[in-house]
Amino acid sequence: MGILSRASYVIRSKLNALLNRAEDPSETLDYSYEKMRDELQDVKKGIADLTTQKKRLEIQRRRLEENVEKHNEQAREAVRHDRQDLARQALEKKQQKMAQIEELEVQIADLQDTQDNLVEKKNELQDRIERFRTEKETMKARYEAAEASTRVSEALSGVGDEMEDTARAIERSRERTEEMEARAEAMDELADTGAFDQALSDEDELDRELREMRSNSEVEAELETLYAEMGVEHDSGAGEGTADEDVEVEADVEATEETAEPATDGEGNDEDVEAELEELQEEEN
Repeated sequence: MGILSRASYVIRSKLNALLNRAEDPSETLDYSYEKMRDELQDVKKGIADLTTQKKRLEIQRRRLEENVEKHNEQAREAVRHDRQDLARQALEKKQQKMAQIEELEVQIADLQDTQDNLVEKKNELQDRIERFRTEKETMKARYEAAEASTRVSEALSGVGDEMEDTARAIERSRERTEEMEARAEAMDELADTGAFDQALSDEDELDRELREMRSNSEVEAELETLYAEMGVEHDSGAGEGTADEDVEVEADVEATEETAEPATDGEGNDEDVEAELEELQEEEN
């Protein structure tokens, strides 16, 4: 098979498949029914034309028969007047008319036979059309019922085109929902751990450490107060040492932040810082 033959075969097969998908049995049945009715109308028209032609021949035959009768009268009158020549002439015309009548009768008989055959075929075609109409309606009802059943089955099984699109949309919505739920849970977890507080706060690491030390000192002081109120002895050496160290470190850092200035000559002010730090420590002691 050559390239052109294969291409033609493929194109015809594709067109055939396309037509099969586009073909609606209900429309096809209705079209076939209309075509049969058109054929029936053509047959009826043919019968009517044939009957008209036969009627014309019958009219012509009646005229010839009238002429035959007329020629008979002419022949009798000629004989009464002893005109044998005129009588012979009238009889000759009569014979010609009678021959024409015989030919017309043959033609009329043929037309009658043809008309009878056409009428019989017309009746048969009409019966076939009536039967086809009944079968057509039955087949259309069966097709519509099968189509409705197929749509319902596809809807229930989810294999139809629209149901497949709907299923994919539902699946995408489910994935998006699960993603948003996971994101919300992650945000809640980060909020519980204080990650957002640190991110939104202006404190740096040094500020946070100092704040924690102040909180520890306050806790130790309140604990000492509770022991004193209850009259219970409490060894606060470790705690006081820790509190003192925390306060000392806090004071050192605050003093450092307050007195620290950028060097103007390219060198640090370490000596000034150390001296001020020693003064702070002596005051605390």
